[in-house]
Amino acid sequence: MNLAVVTLCSAARVDHLRVQLQALAATPDVHRIVVWIGDDAPPELDAETVFRVEPGSDGLRLAAGRNAGAAAASNADLLVFLDADCVPGPDLVRRYRDAAVRHPGAVLCGPVTYLAEGVAASDPAGLAALTAPHAARPMPPEDAERIAAAEEYPLFWSLSFALTPETWRRIGGFDESYEGYGGEDTDFAFRMRAREVPLVWTGGAHAYHQYHPTTSPPWQHVDDILRNGALFHERWGQWPMTGWLDAFERAGAVVQDADGWRRAPAERGA
Repeated sequence: MNLAVVTLCSAARVDHLRVQLQALAATPDVHRIVVWIGDDAPPELDAETVFRVEPGSDGLRLAAGRNAGAAAASNADLLVFLDADCVPGPDLVRRYRDAAVRHPGAVLCGPVTYLAEGVAASDPAGLAALTAPHAARPMPPEDAERIAAAEEYPLFWSLSFALTPETWRRIGGFDESYEGYGGEDTDFAFRMRAREVPLVWTGGAHAYHQYHPTTSPPWQHVDDILRNGALFHERWGQWPMTGWLDAFERAGAVVQDADGWRRAPAERGA
């Protein structure tokens, strides 16, 4: 089974990406595709395919980048999408391949462990001892899969997932109307559910998210979250990322009214 690993990256994550590419280098029948989504040209990278998708007027084009990466994987039997931050565990490729045989029409989603600051991920064999998957998502036993219930689809995330090209086409890829931060992965999950494509939690397909500083809530993405959230609401009748929106509201940055969420009006004299 030929497998393509599609990864989006910009300059901020290139060091993390190099660790991922090195971890995949020794895996047979894996074609590494890097979609460079930054403002600049991509650097030299140890990958079979590297090309650029330029940012849009509203920011990085994550949805368009994933669609372009899938289109470039013309000879693949299985598509694996990994965030540039994520290093595949030693059994990730095997587990996605095995699960794809048992669930050929499904989207497979493996557990992700967030590594602490200062923890190196350059030795894939040593990652197993660090395994502590994010508690908000299901984790079946190591060689087992579990089909997600309908209400679990919003738990899908795009850090690590796999599917066949046929399933990708059935879903229709990602909606390229989303630009900048947020919303496109939950939209993909809702498209998946609307088309009755199974989501399968895949035990043992571990990925390890390399540490980088984050902001919680992500203040730098307030406008992206409002814009993409409104688009999602238009598509699906509900708002995503409500945890962030609630945090912004508590801080006085956004307000909710009958039309949805928007920037809070500036105080007079401010």
